Amino acid sequence: MLVNPAAGQRAATGRGLQVAQHLRDAGARVTVTHTQSADHGCQVATEAAGRGNIVVAVGGDGTVGSLAGAVVATGATLGLVPVGRGNDFARQLGIPNDLAAVADLLLTGSVRSVDVIDVRGQIVVGSVYAGIDSLTSALVNRVHRLPTRLQYPVAAVWAIATHRATDYRIVIDGMAQSIDAHTVIVANSGYYGSGMHVAPSAQLDDGLLDIVIFSAAGRLRLLKALRRVYSGTHLQLPEVTVQTGRAVAIDAAGSVEAYADGDRIGPLPVGARVRPGALNVIAPSPRTG
Repeated sequence: MLVNPAAGQRAATGRGLQVAQHLRDAGARVTVTHTQSADHGCQVATEAAGRGNIVVAVGGDGTVGSLAGAVVATGATLGLVPVGRGNDFARQLGIPNDLAAVADLLLTGSVRSVDVIDVRGQIVVGSVYAGIDSLTSALVNRVHRLPTRLQYPVAAVWAIATHRATDYRIVIDGMAQSIDAHTVIVANSGYYGSGMHVAPSAQLDDGLLDIVIFSAAGRLRLLKALRRVYSGTHLQLPEVTVQTGRAVAIDAAGSVEAYADGDRIGPLPVGARVRPGALNVIAPSPRTG
């Protein structure tokens, strides 16, 4: 069990230890390690996976993403204890927040093989984005003293107030297009930004990425889209389009940063491709029908 002590406004340690105790009470062997950095977490995860252990990430989407690479590389299995700001990958998987329920899931849940995004060799479980959303991610760290539920909305409004549309060149499975847009999201998971249902049709096991594009629009229209993104009804707006593909390249006129699951990737251009079924994760069985 790898605990990011900085996750969830530093709630991760206590919640992780509670889950560990539930698991031990049920007869499981549990080793708890507090990660000192992303590199340290990956090293410990790789070593644990090499011994045949299940790697349990205690943290948010950033923690999950940083450990997923090691799990994918070794073919091991990942478990989640969602205690971060967003927990959007856990939300997509249907993982509960109740600690006893999480422990029970880790003990009895099924193992699903789900897709991931590969960006320059880095594994991303949720989404890659550029534009207003990358600016929002950068701003979230400046409003960390606000309650968690307010951090993303406040940062998003701030970003909308200052951002200008950019000319993007997007290549999806070899087909190029140019568009004046505010943001481009390449989604593996349907959720981001602490519960925003940005890509409602995204599935974790379909071998496809959903590319959501917010075309150039006035700030009032962007605020309207922001209000509707939690329910997924922003897709009804004419300036929002969705395409699917397996490999995506994004470039832009001017300097635009790309982010993935809240963490900076670097300046555009950036390429992303789906790796179908690459990650084994303990989760509830997917809903059918």
